[in-house]
Order: sequence, then C-alpha cells, then structure tokens
Amino acid sequence: MNIYVSNLSFAVQDEDLSSYFAEYGEVSSAKVITDKLTGRSRGFGFVEMADDAAAQKAIAELDGATVDGRAIRVNVAKPREEKSNDRRSFAGSGSRW
Repeated sequence: MNIYVSNLSFAVQDEDLSSYFAEYGEVSSAKVITDKLTGRSRGFGFVEMADDAAAQKAIAELDGATVDGRAIRVNVAKPREEKSNDRRSFAGSGSRW
C-alpha cells in the first residue's frame, strides 16, 4: 500500500520517514519529495508498505501525530494523475485568436 505523508519538518530525510513506519511493519520504500532546483524538502513524502493491514494501522495511529514539532497528516496515496501535454487546455477554446 502506498501512503502519503504531509506536513513533514524540512529536516526529515528518507531514513527518518522509514523509521516512523517501521514499527508497524515492513517498509518497502520511503521517499521525502525534494525541490528539483534547491534539493530542499517540500514537506511531504510517500511510504510504501507490503502489508495492507500494517499500513492501515500505521495510518490510523500516525495521522495527527506530532513529529519534530509538527502534526503530520497520513493518508492512503491517491493514484497520480497524468498531465496533459495538450496546450489547448490552457487556451480555453483552442483558438490562437
């Protein structure tokens, strides 16, 4: 199960994120999302856990928990939406004029 974690402290690293969830079960992966230009944390990340029951327990117990002075939000991650490369979506009618 893929889990979305938000309101993370900017000091949290991948290893820290993994350790928060490890006490609930096996963590397949943990990734704090960083800004492409600065490399600084964007304050959210994703955790993947192999066992759905363990993931649900982690979500229930960690959602709202205080980590590094911040109340984190923990939810099931929604599937990523594909971005459209169609420029007409920005122009409204698709007409240049």
